Amino acid sequence: MDTTIVPSPAGKRGRNSSVVLTDRLCEKRVAKRTKLYDRKCPGLYVSITAAGVATFSYKFTDRQTGKQRTGWLGVYNPETFTVEDARSRVYGLKGLGANALAESFRDQKAKAAKRGKTVAEIIEERIDWMKTPVKKPDGEMRPRLEAWENTASHLRRFLGARLGKTLASDVTKHDIAMLSNDIVAGKFGKPSVSNARHMRKAASGLFNWAAEAGRDYVTASPCINLPKLDPEHPRTRVLSEHEIRIFWRGLDRSDLPYDRRTRLALKFELVTMLRSRELLGAHRNELFDLDGKHARLDVPLKRVKKRRVIQQPLSELAVEIINEALTSNDQQFVFESSMYKGQPIHRKAWQTPCAEPNTRRTRTRPRRPACVSCWASNRSRRTICGGRRQPWPAISALTMLPSPNALTTP
Repeated sequence: MDTTIVPSPAGKRGRNSSVVLTDRLCEKRVAKRTKLYDRKCPGLYVSITAAGVATFSYKFTDRQTGKQRTGWLGVYNPETFTVEDARSRVYGLKGLGANALAESFRDQKAKAAKRGKTVAEIIEERIDWMKTPVKKPDGEMRPRLEAWENTASHLRRFLGARLGKTLASDVTKHDIAMLSNDIVAGKFGKPSVSNARHMRKAASGLFNWAAEAGRDYVTASPCINLPKLDPEHPRTRVLSEHEIRIFWRGLDRSDLPYDRRTRLALKFELVTMLRSRELLGAHRNELFDLDGKHARLDVPLKRVKKRRVIQQPLSELAVEIINEALTSNDQQFVFESSMYKGQPIHRKAWQTPCAEPNTRRTRTRPRRPACVSCWASNRSRRTICGGRRQPWPAISALTMLPSPNALTTP
């Protein structure tokens, strides 16, 4: 039996040697990566690394493309996968026919590429899928998931930062649980059970999406049987009538650094208890019967969180605010920005007068307001006793009557 290897000339790359492969050759130590082709089974070869790992592969010609292709067979193991096992695998593949053989290796390559995707790669692919415009029930084209920015933030800040370079198929439920515990412990900034809960929700959606047919980046979602998080207690703090009066009168001060329409929008939010997203884009065409007894504002589907049209009745005080905000017949948006004509006030400009901007580059969110007179927003909609989320009744003009301490700042 001939098992010799013809050495190549020094300094030149010689032809790959052709020998009768044996198990002993696969166990031989080499100084650098070496390929040995089998003389008994054309196309079969073994690649031996300097670390002693021998890998069997099969080289053949794809008749559809006319190019040579290489298919991976397995790693040599003296007990489970030997040279004879590799030859039997090649003979079985040759019996399938040239076309079936090429197709089987194409499927293997595609599956290997999918399983080889990292968490960071599928996160970006998921974000592109979420923000792709699709047709909504109202006929408009909007992102598939309209809150995709918040989901993308939780995926990138937490999951991508910790497991971004890990293969998606290698992520386990223990990795998700450890990440959740670290968020609660404050290793990603301020300790927050809410952030951990949102991270779990975003990660669960990501891996369920990655396991769907056609993607198969993972076989199953690792976000299962996770330990329960501590319950989050709702806030019970609400503004008193005295604090509301101070806030209302304070919006009329001339030394505030915001234009009149921004302050009118804050008053309108206090009167109607609409969310900022719902009222900032209010259009002139959405107002009805302002001069009659049944004045109302119709908030379209795309600006409502629960995706249902809101028909908000307007009190006399709300109508007065709208009439003051509409300064011309050409003004399309009720609370139009003074800096960008024809555009509504942006939500990022919705800051309280005493909020000091943070100068750090990594964070542009303002600090929490220092005085209670500025803390009147839709976050304070809970009652003191029941804990249920209930909107305040519309603020009437009687509530805004001056009192002895109306202009006293606490």
